[in-house]
Amino acid sequence: MRLAILLSGRGSNFQAIHDAVASGALDAEIVLVVSNRPDAPGIERARTYGYDAHVVDHKTFADRAAHEEAVLRLLDDARPDFIVLAGYMRLLSAAFVARWRDRILNIHPSLLPAFPGVDAQAQALAYGVKVSGCTVHIVDEHLDAGPILVQRVVPVREDDNASTLAARILEEEHAAYVEALGILRNGYRVEGRRVVF
Repeated sequence: MRLAILLSGRGSNFQAIHDAVASGALDAEIVLVVSNRPDAPGIERARTYGYDAHVVDHKTFADRAAHEEAVLRLLDDARPDFIVLAGYMRLLSAAFVARWRDRILNIHPSLLPAFPGVDAQAQALAYGVKVSGCTVHIVDEHLDAGPILVQRVVPVREDDNASTLAARILEEEHAAYVEALGILRNGYRVEGRRVVF
């Protein structure tokens, strides 16, 4: 299974996937790492590991379409089976998603469909939920709305703030992403909102 990782920040989910591949826990190969931010720590880490790693800075392109076309050229050359969004802070266009239909994965720090978008942990605390967690899903044209692959639950503590809750959810994200990729190795199909294995 060939993976392309898209990231914008520290790359902790990328690190978890790399570690799983390196240890043999995940039978996969990371064939490409792309960041839209030149200062992303995750891209430096990818270079340290010797991956084919590229910065495609969205600020240097005239518009979203031109930026995405540059990323798509890299993906076409690398020929991954899946694109893994690991803290990639760019919304993908419908045209991009259509090119890679049902082969783009994202992870979100809530139990979707609850609390999509930014600041999910703060949203959860403001709502007063007793549990939160993370969701690995297939990306579609809508924000945090695609078919769900894996969810992991994290209790919300009375003394939690957005940072403490986020830290505990992040630990589960690392395991959930590796779990989801392992499941997909064995084949799947998307039927409406459901992923059938």
